[in-house]
Amino acid sequence: MQIKKIIKQAIKRLEREGKILTPDFYAEAFCKEAKLAGVKVDDCSHVEKMLLSLNPDLQKELKNYRIQTLAELSRYLIAKLNRTDKIKCAEQLDAQTELNIATLKAIALLHNLQARDLAKKTIEVISKPHSAAEVEYFKQLWNNFAQTYDDTFLEKLKPFGTVDTKDLQKTIEGLDVGVVEKKQECDLKNVVSLFISSFTPSISAHVSQNIESLTQKLERNPQALLEDSLQDEIKQAIASRIALDKKSVQEMVESLEGILDKLSNRLINMIEHSDGSTNEIQRIKKELESFTKEGEINFQLAHKKLYTIAIALEENTIEFRSDLEGHSFEVRQLQKRVKELEGELKKAQKEAKIDFLTNLYNKRALDEFLRIREGEFKRYGRNYTVVIFDIDHFKKVNDTYGHEAGDVILKSFASILRRDSRDIDVVGRFGGEEFLVILGDTDADGGALYAKKVNEHVKRAKFLYKGSRIPITVSAGVAQRKNASSAAETIANADKLLYKAKEEGRDRVVFE
Repeated sequence: MQIKKIIKQAIKRLEREGKILTPDFYAEAFCKEAKLAGVKVDDCSHVEKMLLSLNPDLQKELKNYRIQTLAELSRYLIAKLNRTDKIKCAEQLDAQTELNIATLKAIALLHNLQARDLAKKTIEVISKPHSAAEVEYFKQLWNNFAQTYDDTFLEKLKPFGTVDTKDLQKTIEGLDVGVVEKKQECDLKNVVSLFISSFTPSISAHVSQNIESLTQKLERNPQALLEDSLQDEIKQAIASRIALDKKSVQEMVESLEGILDKLSNRLINMIEHSDGSTNEIQRIKKELESFTKEGEINFQLAHKKLYTIAIALEENTIEFRSDLEGHSFEVRQLQKRVKELEGELKKAQKEAKIDFLTNLYNKRALDEFLRIREGEFKRYGRNYTVVIFDIDHFKKVNDTYGHEAGDVILKSFASILRRDSRDIDVVGRFGGEEFLVILGDTDADGGALYAKKVNEHVKRAKFLYKGSRIPITVSAGVAQRKNASSAAETIANADKLLYKAKEEGRDRVVFE
């Protein structure tokens, strides 16, 4: 247990002194801690034994140097042997000092801030009288720098050219800055497309003049988006779009409220008449009960009362039917307006980009993203891959467990697709139980790896509905753009490969 404690204390000593954990530094720290603990270790007494074997003059001289380690003893003896000629030794020492200063000046010109600062401080020390302790301190600093230096930050330059870690100038000169400019131009076009979509009213059928003007300006020159003066125009366009949609909704609500008020008044009137007849019936019923209690029934009077009720009911019915016929035109207008609103609602849902069930992009949004990827392919040659997934035997799931269970499966599979996809990938519901993923800058092999990962994830997942586990598998077809003549043909190729996967037994991925 004593040795383990000494080991821990030795490591803490290295941390306090700012030294790296190397064999020499550790041995020195261990022997110091062992000595403090009063523990004798044979490995720590080698230097002492060797000093005793030297002649008395050397022992006396060595006391002034405080030799602690074998390395220090070896360096001293080597220097002792080399100092046969004091003049020559002094000249050699001066030459080495000048060489060290020249080397440090060269290091001070390099592009590493830590090395440059350390070189300047070292020059200041060796250029004036200095102690052995100062030299030892800076030697440790340089050893630490050499052992901890990390140039992996240069890897960030790889997207722009070849990185040569031994020749920084060659690396910088070989960078292709045009790659950044092209990416910025492409990103601006995508951002402009999103801005234009945000300007377009989702409910109102009209577009204001400032929205139309701003849209045309951005389509002609996407770089205009970077201009500070355009920010106010964008804010005004968004405010105008919101105002247009609000106005359309208000008009629809006012129209419905007017029609509903009229119907409500008619219904209230009918109910009031009905309540009167009901009260009349209740009154006559009480009179009949009183006749019974008295032991005799005045049928003539009862008949008269019942006849009065019948006439009242008939009058109410005729009046109600007359009111209905009189307001039939309003009812037809209401039906017409409801159909118009249903049409506008369907149109708004169709124009929306998010599938209401899975919260993924819908087919309309997928078509729009596909047009963007197609433009990048034609303009810059950037390949992309399309993957179509289909949930196997999905109709059987609906027939066995119900459509509500089918919806749970669709939403769960959508979550898996989102989790396994990159941020730059476009994931959407293509229709029914089919899903489509657009993988940018990816070939068919990459698309196949992605599809197989999703396939395995689905097989490992637990699809639960009301406590029951539903076994689910998926099939996928993978096609890349460069093997087709158009985006539509790429989709068709992926669909054919999906059909092939179904024919071969499902639960598999087929790619080009």
